[in-house]
Amino acid sequence: MPTTRTDLLRWLPLAARLVLGVVWLWAGGAKATDLAASVRAVRAYQLLPDGVATVVGAGLPWLEIVLGLLLIAGAAVRFGALFSAVLLMVFLIGIISAAARGLRIDCGCFGSGGQLDPDQSTAYTLEILRDSALLLVALALARWPRGRLAVDNWISGDLT
Repeated sequence: MPTTRTDLLRWLPLAARLVLGVVWLWAGGAKATDLAASVRAVRAYQLLPDGVATVVGAGLPWLEIVLGLLLIAGAAVRFGALFSAVLLMVFLIGIISAAARGLRIDCGCFGSGGQLDPDQSTAYTLEILRDSALLLVALALARWPRGRLAVDNWISGDLT
């Protein structure tokens, strides 16, 4: 149990890693079970050529799963946090772009995705807020990656 402020601060990177890692595992796992839906979701943004959208849609779930596992384990934390930040910025650009162009799509962040029915409403505001909050967590973790229970610590000889 943390007893000092400094001790408490050493647990924050672990919390950030777990938050980001679980989100990536959840997102990747939901898409990995239905790659066709993942590809459909990427195509719905209408930002990439069809062939590139297919590759991105099929590969993204596995990238998210690997990223989640790295973060949870605490391996290559700064890299994982920076990669998370870049990925989240790309997602934010996609969502903002879809909203600005009047597209009516489900982001596909946690499976499914694609065009919405006329009676369904978009969730762009919540998606932008969620991804912005996760981006802040990723940037903070990139700045302060050293925390408790990380493989990186054990490799460097710091067994905390």
